[in-house]
Amino acid sequence: MTTLTVTARGQVTFRKDVLQHLGIKPGDKIELDLLPNGRGMLKAARPTGTIDGFIGLLADRTQKVATIEEINAATAQGWAGKE
Repeated sequence: MTTLTVTARGQVTFRKDVLQHLGIKPGDKIELDLLPNGRGMLKAARPTGTIDGFIGLLADRTQKVATIEEINAATAQGWAGKE
């Protein structure tokens, strides 16, 4: 178990090994879920994707324009676990 010290300003500094274990890097955000009996669950906040973030993701990365048949074939291969 890791013990952390709270400063007079209510701040806590996590040791590097704790952050690595949680998969948290500088600039990342942390989620804290408050649980009953004064407990909490801490985890790395993972950004959720939105359709707005997906649209145009690959824009201007290729000159090829795929047909609907090519897109459907690639999708089927992806779902089948083939490349």
